[in-house]
Amino acid sequence: MRGGSLWQLGQCLSRRLAQSKSTTPKPRHFAAAPAAEPAELKKTVLHDFHVEHGGKMVPFAGWSMPIQYKDSIMDSTLHCRAAASLFDVSHMCGLSLRGRDCIPFLETLVVADVAGLRPGTGTLTVFTNERGGAIDDSVVTKVRDDHIYLVVNAGCRDKDLAHISAYMEAFKAKGGAVDWHIHDERSLLALQGPLAAPVLQLLTKDDLSKIYFGEFCTLDIHGSHCFLTRTGYTGEDGFEISVPSEHAVDLAKAILEKSEGKVRLTGLGARDSLRLEAGLCLYGNDMDQHTTPVEAGLTWAIGKRRRAEGGFLGAEVILKQLEEGPPIRRVGFFSTGPPPRSHNEILNSSGEKIGEVTSGGFSPCLKKNIAMGYVKSGLHKPGTEVKIIIRGKSNDGVVTKMPFVPTKYYKPS
Repeated sequence: MRGGSLWQLGQCLSRRLAQSKSTTPKPRHFAAAPAAEPAELKKTVLHDFHVEHGGKMVPFAGWSMPIQYKDSIMDSTLHCRAAASLFDVSHMCGLSLRGRDCIPFLETLVVADVAGLRPGTGTLTVFTNERGGAIDDSVVTKVRDDHIYLVVNAGCRDKDLAHISAYMEAFKAKGGAVDWHIHDERSLLALQGPLAAPVLQLLTKDDLSKIYFGEFCTLDIHGSHCFLTRTGYTGEDGFEISVPSEHAVDLAKAILEKSEGKVRLTGLGARDSLRLEAGLCLYGNDMDQHTTPVEAGLTWAIGKRRRAEGGFLGAEVILKQLEEGPPIRRVGFFSTGPPPRSHNEILNSSGEKIGEVTSGGFSPCLKKNIAMGYVKSGLHKPGTEVKIIIRGKSNDGVVTKMPFVPTKYYKPS
């Protein structure tokens, strides 16, 4: 997921709604949102459904998306942790690679050991460039040896598809057997929280207790043939459901109705606070084309075989960092004062700049400031005291482990 100011935009919206005393409808204007004519924005098939349910629509990565509904971002965040939330993430791009050589092709572009995945399982991976920088992060699933399913970020769609296409044509010109299909005919829903599985189980005959975190299957949900991945972007147990677009609204309605009020529609504002509490990267903020997976704290995503063999773009840079250590590292912080924001400077005890905040805000669950950012290697250990400069003033901070809120992924006991 990508976007730099969702948290600030959401908080601004919450304040304006709370301060409004008049019952006269007022036009919605947001200083943080880019200027765009409504006609220029793409809409998911659930757009009108969001509006009917009180969704506050804002421009996001070229789409009109709900940042929140009638409840506040803080309440929505807490509700997801306690019950369950339903997110429309249809702006993201799902695609399938097929053919006998789809795995060796994909492994030239990503750091994951895709060949080593069991059929029906997936992992987070990173598309890299020639310098080892991250073009995008993605969840990649091996459906079968000749079928890979992956989802890329909305804001990276055009560059990702151009990148994959260019390398695919070169690969095929050398005799490689691989083709792709972009799933624009499908929509994507994310059902997240401790009640996600019990509610979804009411809509399918398949036993969801046998599907663990990171696993993928195809099944019928409420009469629709869906791709189901037990994953998410909140740190909670949950699912991403790829459903034929003509059935997306009906499925969303069925989930809400079956839950008897326990599942709430939730927007991008709470999705951002949930992922930050879970210590997850937001592409474009916490990771970009100049950041390697090693620097971003995603060394675990580089398969053991890939570390030995390389063979992906930028491998020379990345493997050298694995051996010698990266110059900078992504870390978490607790801090005092106002909540840190992207680009706030981080200083050491001597007043020397050692890094920069990439994401930050007030944690609804922990009731204190949290942030993540990059610091020089050697100053990344938990307990290291720092100063975070916010609006020209110095505030105390301390490096801490992530995730800030423990994850609750459904794994075999």
